[in-house]
Amino acid sequence: MIKTSMNPTEWALLITLSLLWGGSFFFAELALEGLPPLSVVFARVAIGALALLALARAAGLALPRGARLWRAFFVMGALNNLIPFTLIVWGQTEITGGLAAILNATTPLFTVALAHALTRDERMTPAKGAGTVVGFLGVTIMIGPQAIDGDRLFLLAQIAVLGAALSYAGAGLYGRRFRQVPPLIAAAGQVTAASVMLCPLALLVDRPWTLAPPGAVVLGALVALGLLCTAAAYVIYFRILATAGATNLLLVTFLIPVSAILLGALLLGERLSPGQAAGMGLIALGLGAIDGRIPAWILGRVLGRNPPAPRLRRAKGRPARARR
Repeated sequence: MIKTSMNPTEWALLITLSLLWGGSFFFAELALEGLPPLSVVFARVAIGALALLALARAAGLALPRGARLWRAFFVMGALNNLIPFTLIVWGQTEITGGLAAILNATTPLFTVALAHALTRDERMTPAKGAGTVVGFLGVTIMIGPQAIDGDRLFLLAQIAVLGAALSYAGAGLYGRRFRQVPPLIAAAGQVTAASVMLCPLALLVDRPWTLAPPGAVVLGALVALGLLCTAAAYVIYFRILATAGATNLLLVTFLIPVSAILLGALLLGERLSPGQAAGMGLIALGLGAIDGRIPAWILGRVLGRNPPAPRLRRAKGRPARARR
């Protein structure tokens, strides 16, 4: 039986998770004031890995030694951390955190399309197909004018964040193979692998010994990215997954852009253009169609009765993350 409602504690955890993952866009902007993108991403995953390894040890868990599982950790670390974190942080050198969060919210759209193309048990339904089309229409509205006007860096930054969403979708499908791995170990393993891969890249590209020492604000942002937006977020993520289920966890996709936009507006003075707001609305509408519960609720209000709950299939493995 798949749980389709949440208690107040689970809602509080979901909102907290959206604030942490939405806050990652805000803290990344602060960190970029003093460090280049790869250094920011490496610091985030390295701090997160140390924290997760400490939590695993405190829980009496040890990282596995088998080469086969570590190869999977490295692939997952690339798909779920190295590639998307780097693309998003680089993208934020040209676009606001709120806009990056909206584009990142397309992860479920890519997940539906990839699952239909690459799996046999996650075929696209008419509702999911319609939601995917509407969502990508919203993306087109958001990035279309910049493509015509010739603002290439702005356009490339948006495409980079969409590439990150595609990578997250791939990670969601690849992550099925970790079903038998304790969640904390899976999180610690992939973030540790991402740290190992990012270290030489950051050294070669950014040459940190040539950079000015980061200030207190930048260091604080890095600690927040690693401890709060990575380590703590993973702990909450797996807690919600265990108690409320994957379907309810998908709701965080709706909340992350709201958190990021509010933080950017209140603390950085960022604003969305009317076209960006319209695109966000269409993406949210598409996500609602994919999720299925919002149309069912509206139908129930119109008909004055509760329609049958949508038939939700239990996904094999973990769902695609909307992160972070």
